[in-house]
Amino acid sequence: MHDIAIIGVPIDLGAGRRGVDMGPSAIRYAGLKDRLEQIGCNVRDLGNITVPLAEQFTPPEPDTKLRYLEPLITINTTLADQVATIVQEGVFPLILGGDHSLSIGSVNGVAQGRRIGVIWVDAHGDFNTPETTPSGNIHGMGVAALTGRGHSALSALRQRSPVIREENMALVGIRDLDPLERAALQATGIHVFTMHDIDRRGFAAVMEEAIMRASVGTAGFHVSLDLDALDPSEAPGVGTPVLGGISYREAHLAMELVSESKQLLGMDLVEVNPILDNRNVTATLAVDFALSALGKRIL
Repeated sequence: MHDIAIIGVPIDLGAGRRGVDMGPSAIRYAGLKDRLEQIGCNVRDLGNITVPLAEQFTPPEPDTKLRYLEPLITINTTLADQVATIVQEGVFPLILGGDHSLSIGSVNGVAQGRRIGVIWVDAHGDFNTPETTPSGNIHGMGVAALTGRGHSALSALRQRSPVIREENMALVGIRDLDPLERAALQATGIHVFTMHDIDRRGFAAVMEEAIMRASVGTAGFHVSLDLDALDPSEAPGVGTPVLGGISYREAHLAMELVSESKQLLGMDLVEVNPILDNRNVTATLAVDFALSALGKRIL
């Protein structure tokens, strides 16, 4: 049995499209708590972190390289502190987004100065910095911040930077990189598994290696699942869809392998955008994948 605490982060300040702030409500509406309890989990829903609206701020200039930096630092610090408290109680944190910038806070909270790994399942590399970003959107900077790059207030949010060592960071499902981001990633020790790798090697082999990389020398790993990792034909409710993604069954397999590893420390479900969804199907998929990661089996 898992003791689980759900935290919603209704944030869209890090993204380029509105609507993703409604993701936590959509995932809850898809039956997350009830379905977790049906597989034997003890679940507490702690509600949502208070997040300001974009309308409360002066709109950033078009060439801003860190849009909404100050409120995002505050939100992520609050999230990190709350996640850290949950982890200290021996409870599993399940964080609902909201845009992917929230993972800077969630991973900081899970790590608490320990060496942990991260499996970042996403269509995008999220490895931009103020020097490389074409948009200034901080949801595209999470991996860079967690591995010690970019603005110091993000990369050293709650503890000494880097929060995650390059060799324990695995990106899975990648198929859309900005040019400077691609060059920067190639110069690191981060393990990047693209859709090309998945097509050639098979998803199970790729995921098993990602789990190994995130586990070596660590206390375990955190999974950050961006629903745009899936093909948009199956998960339409995301803000930055990219054709040629992971299938429904592949995503289930990934989460089943995560569960079998017994190394999972925390999990994010991010970038569900109900405005763009079709009958809440993407939020329902997010719930399905959380259940697989937390132990649901076919037999």
